[in-house]
Amino acid sequence: MTAANQELIIGLVSTSDRASQGVYEDRGIPALEEWFRAALASPWRSITRLIPDERAVIEQTLIDLVDHHGCHLVVTTGGTGPAPRDVTPDATLAVAERVMPGFGEAMRAVSLKYVPTAILSRQVGVIRGRCLILNLPGQPKAIKETLDGIFAAVPYCIELIGGPYVTTHEEVIKAFRPKSAKPPAP
Repeated sequence: MTAANQELIIGLVSTSDRASQGVYEDRGIPALEEWFRAALASPWRSITRLIPDERAVIEQTLIDLVDHHGCHLVVTTGGTGPAPRDVTPDATLAVAERVMPGFGEAMRAVSLKYVPTAILSRQVGVIRGRCLILNLPGQPKAIKETLDGIFAAVPYCIELIGGPYVTTHEEVIKAFRPKSAKPPAP
């Protein structure tokens, strides 16, 4: 049973060789934090990781955030294309217990409204334990567009896998739940 005021723990992972080496400033994590600050009405906190595009490092980071830090949601940014160094989806699938194909399909559909190269994306959504892991694009504009397009389904998914009851600021994004879904008792 989830509690109405349970804190949502979100892992924010930016995968970038150059940003993790300090060659340039990471823009993925700040874009994610800005979006979640505007969208979430219920209590939440984030745990951030800026890491290189190394499959083993990504896998270990995801496992650590879910298994040791208890994240209910992990959102990655970057490394989802077809280039040899783009291994975020591969690492995500390697640590997954179940694949949620609708998220990858929806993220690409959202992005295709803006750029024809969205078809090259290999973004995935998976479940590990009681955590939903989503791969987002790397650019701040694309991060916002993607979250605006898919996040309505995320709170109910988190609830169904045993996470907290997440509420949103409806002027930013309205969480969708079936009429039969009842909020938890306070």
